[in-house]
Amino acid sequence: MTSRTARPPTGDDHAPHAVDADALARFVERFAVVLTEAGWPRMPARVFACLLADERGELTARELAARLRVSPAAISGAVRYLQQISLVTRAREPGARTDHYRLADNVWYESIVHRTAELRRWEDGLAAGVEVVGATTAAGHRLEESRAFFAFLRGELPRLLERWRAQQAGG
Repeated sequence: MTSRTARPPTGDDHAPHAVDADALARFVERFAVVLTEAGWPRMPARVFACLLADERGELTARELAARLRVSPAAISGAVRYLQQISLVTRAREPGARTDHYRLADNVWYESIVHRTAELRRWEDGLAAGVEVVGATTAAGHRLEESRAFFAFLRGELPRLLERWRAQQAGG
């Protein structure tokens, strides 16, 4: 599935905006807490929030470490996690030695698209559980209801994502 990236604002769309570095740091930490409360590991949440709030959506490990006041090793583990869940990509300019970590285009859309495979694995796992405990047991009913919910959600996601693309396209 191909994502479409929303057009970023240009100078014509918005007046220049000076960013208060302290306010930005507070936002990054507050949003990282929101993500952590939703189950994200703390350091990947901080790195993601920092990249999300960066004007370019792209920083080096050194820049991330400086902004978050952590070690480069902490950044390395965090970006590895974010790469595994397809939220961040690593790039290097030809001839350069420094990696740049950037948000995937249309980051939330891509995140949800990658969830459909996870939902399918959950369905399969739950179906195996139904077989183990028996479909007519109370546990079997709970497991089947869970499986059916994830099947429904996985089936609805393509339509929901298509509606999002249409909204982004102005239609």
